Amino acid sequence: MKRLFTFCFILFAVTTCAQAVPSNDGFFIWSEFAQLPPATGQTEPVGLAGAFAGVHNGALIVAGGANFDKPYWENGKSWLTDIWVLQKTKEGDKWQNAGNLEHPLAYGMSISTDSGVICIGGADADKCYSEVFILKWNLAENKVTREELPSLPQPCANGGATLIGNVIYVAGGTSASPLSTALTNFWSLDLAQRDNPDEFNWKTLPAWPGPCRAFNLTIAQHNGKEDCVYVISGRREIESADGPTLDFMTDIYEFSPLKYQSLTQKNFAEEEVAQQSWRECAQLPIPLVAATGAAIGQSHIFIFGGADGSLYQKADELRENHPGFPKDIYAFHTITNTWVKSGQVPQTHVTAPVVKWGEDYLIVSGEVKPRVRTPIILKGTLQSSQASFGAVNFGVLVGYLLLIVAVGFYFATRNKSTDDFFRGGQRVPAWAAGLSIFATLLSSITFIAIPAKVYCTNWTFIILNMIGIATLPFIMYVIMPFFRNADVTSAYEFLEKRFNVVVRLFAATSFILFQIGRMAIVMFLPALALATITPLSVSQCILVMGVLSIIYCTMGGLEAVIWTDAVQSIILLGGAFVSLIIIFSNIDGGFSSYISIANAQDKFHAFNWDFSSTSFVTSALWVMVIGGLGQNIVSPVSDQAVIQRYMSVSSLKKAQDSQVISVVAGVVATFIFFATGTALYVFYQCQPEKLDPTYQNDAIFPLFISHELPIGFAGLVVAGVFAAAQSTISTSMNSISTVFVTDYFQRFNVFKTDKAYLNLARFSTFFFGVLGTGLALLFATADIKSIWESFMEVLGLLGGAMCGLFLAAMFTKRVSGISALIGAFASAFVLYFVKKHTDTSFLLYASIGIAACFIVAWLTSFVFPNRKPG
Repeated sequence: MKRLFTFCFILFAVTTCAQAVPSNDGFFIWSEFAQLPPATGQTEPVGLAGAFAGVHNGALIVAGGANFDKPYWENGKSWLTDIWVLQKTKEGDKWQNAGNLEHPLAYGMSISTDSGVICIGGADADKCYSEVFILKWNLAENKVTREELPSLPQPCANGGATLIGNVIYVAGGTSASPLSTALTNFWSLDLAQRDNPDEFNWKTLPAWPGPCRAFNLTIAQHNGKEDCVYVISGRREIESADGPTLDFMTDIYEFSPLKYQSLTQKNFAEEEVAQQSWRECAQLPIPLVAATGAAIGQSHIFIFGGADGSLYQKADELRENHPGFPKDIYAFHTITNTWVKSGQVPQTHVTAPVVKWGEDYLIVSGEVKPRVRTPIILKGTLQSSQASFGAVNFGVLVGYLLLIVAVGFYFATRNKSTDDFFRGGQRVPAWAAGLSIFATLLSSITFIAIPAKVYCTNWTFIILNMIGIATLPFIMYVIMPFFRNADVTSAYEFLEKRFNVVVRLFAATSFILFQIGRMAIVMFLPALALATITPLSVSQCILVMGVLSIIYCTMGGLEAVIWTDAVQSIILLGGAFVSLIIIFSNIDGGFSSYISIANAQDKFHAFNWDFSSTSFVTSALWVMVIGGLGQNIVSPVSDQAVIQRYMSVSSLKKAQDSQVISVVAGVVATFIFFATGTALYVFYQCQPEKLDPTYQNDAIFPLFISHELPIGFAGLVVAGVFAAAQSTISTSMNSISTVFVTDYFQRFNVFKTDKAYLNLARFSTFFFGVLGTGLALLFATADIKSIWESFMEVLGLLGGAMCGLFLAAMFTKRVSGISALIGAFASAFVLYFVKKHTDTSFLLYASIGIAACFIVAWLTSFVFPNRKPG
C-alpha cells in the first residue's frame, strides 16, 4: 500500500507541473512562408491574383494568375502561363519553373486532391473558359504533367469550388468578363466515375435560393450530421436609379448532398428537391468578397478577411495610401450556425487560394489593396487553447484512483476459491450487481460520445436506450432462468450442454479475442480525450487506467470488480449530473433559456416518421425500434461479462432485481447524457467564441470540462471518465480470465486442485490485462490502428451471431451443433455483405445478425438434425 501511495504522489507531482498553452488573439500564428519568384519577363517578384494553387506529392504548385508590371492597372494587366513548384528539400525550400499552361489563365478555381491539383475554369483578357484539368507533380521525372477532365457546362471564372469525398462542387462565378454575367450555377463532377465515360461528366444541381453571385467562397464542411457545401458572400451587379451598382452580399447557404440524394431517389418534384436541399444560414457580420477561406477542424469555416465594399469606389483616390482590406478573421461554426471574430491576419489577401500543407494553411499571394499584389505567401499555424488542469483537480482524481485500488485490496482477502474469484461467492447484493451491469455496458467512449452526438444532432437516438425497458421482461423471466438453472460459471458451458464442445470453444475463443481488442480500444479512445483535458499524455492515461485496473482485478476478483463498478457508476453519474447543472448555470436565463433555445432549434426532436422504401438507411423510428431490440438483447443473452453478474447473486429473484436496477440506472444516465448534449449546444450557440476548432466534435464535452468547469469539479468529471473506462476494462479482464480458466483448463481437467485454478485465474487476469494495456499503448505509438480495427470489425460481425446461437440453444430442440456453427458463420457473412454492399443503417446490424444466425441454424437443422437426447 505504501508503494501505491508513493506512485500516486509522484504522478500527482509530475503532472501538476505541466503548463497550459499561452493564450493568443485568435487560433492562428501567422508568419511569412515564402515569396513567389518573378514571373516570366519580369525582374522583380510582383505577386499574383487569381492563380491556381495546390499541393501534390509534397510539392506546392502555383500556376497562371494575373499581375501588373507596376502597381496600377493603367500600366497594363499581365495574364500569365507560368507554372512554379516549391519543394521542401534538405537545403531549404526551392522554387522551380515547371513549364507553362497552354494559354494565359487566371481567376479560376483549384482543389488539391491525391491525384493532383484540379484547375477549373478561369479567364484571360478576352474571355472566360470552361476547361478543367489536373496538374500533377511527377516526383520521378521532376516535372508537372497535365490530364484533361470534362469541361464545365459553360465558361466560368471568379467562382468557388470544393470537394466532398470524390465529388467536386462548383458554385458562382461569371460567364464573361463583366460582373453583369454573374451566375446562379451549381455543378458537380464525380471523380469516382472516371472509368465510366457515360457518367463522367458535370451534373447540373439545383442552385441556392438566393441571387446570382461571383467572387464568392464555396467551402465544404461537416455540420455535425454530414459534409455539406457552403456558398458564402460574393458580389453582383444590380440596376439602380443611378445606373449599375455593386451589391456586396453577406448571405450564406448550406447544401446537403444526403438530402438531395434522398429526395431525388424518392422522385420528389424538382422545386421540392431544391427547396429542401438548401437552407439559408446566419448571415456574415460584414460582406467578405473575393475572400480567402478554409474549412478548419471538423465544423469551422474561417474567412481570412476580404473586400467589404466600403472603400471600393475610392480606390483610385487612395492609391498608395489605401489602408488595405479589412484584416479581421471571421469564424463560422456549422453546428451552432454562429459567426464570431477570431483574431486578425497581418494583411488581407483577396482573390488568393488557400492551400493546406501538412498542418499549416498557406494563403498564396493575392491582392492586398485594390490593384496591388503581393508576392508573399502567408502561413497560418493553428494552435489550441488548452487550459491548465491544476493541482486541485488532480487531487480529486488521485483521491478517486486511491479509493478504487483500496477496494481491490479489501476484497483480495476474501478470495479463497475460484467460485469466489469468478462469481464473488454469490455474496454480491442485487443493487451492486445491477450497477455493475450498468457500468459494464456504459464505457467511457459512451460517456463522451453520447453528449457529443446529441450536441451535433438531436434526441433521435434516445429510442435505442429506451428499448431496454421493453426488453426487460424478456431478460428477467425468459433468459435469466436459463442461466440460473444451468448454474454455470462461464456462459459458454451452456452451449456445450446444449450442443457440443466445439461450439463452446468457438464461442469462448471469439469472446476472448473480442474482449482483448475491446480493452485496448476502451483504453486508447478515452485516452485521446483525457490527454486534451489533462497534461497527461495519451500513453500516461492508458497506463493509469490499465495498471490500476490490473491491480484491483488481479487481487480482488469479480467481487472487487463489481464493487468498484458500483462506486464508478455513482462517480460517473454524479460527474455528468454536476456538469449538466454547471452548464445550466452558465447559460443566460438558465433552464428556461435552455428549453426555449433548444426547442427553437428542434434539438428535442426524437421521432423520425420515415416509412419510405429508403428509410432503412436512416434513423427512422422503425429502424430505431428493431435495431434497439437487437442491441438490447445481445449482451444480456450472450455476453459473459453480463451473464457473470447474474451468477454473482444468491438467487434468481436477486438476479432479476439487479437487471431492473441496471435498466433504471441506464434510463437515468440516458436522460442526463442527452440533456448534457443539448445543453452543450445551447451553451456554445450563446457563446461561440469559446469553441476551439482544434477539438473534434466528439470532444465537445472534454472541451467544456477543461475550459469551463470550476476547480475541483473538473477533477470529479475526469474521474467519471476514468471510472467509465475502468469499469469496462476491469470487467473484460475478469470475464476473459473466467472464460480462459473455465472453458479451457477446467473443461479438460488440466489441474487437480481448486487452488491451482485460483492461481491461474490471478495470473491470467494479470496477463490479459497487460496484453490489453500493451495493445492500447501500441495504438498510441504506432500506425496499426486501421489494421486492428479491421480485425475487430470481423470479430464484431460475430456479436449478433453469438446471440443467435444462444437463442437457438434455448428455443429450439432440433438445431444441432453443426447447424448452429453454420448459422453463426452465415450470420457473419450476411452482416459483412450488408455492411460492404448496402447502405443499411448500422443500427440494424445486431438484429440482422441475430435473425440470420437463428434462421440459418434452424433451416440447416433439417439437414443436420440434433441427435442428442432430450
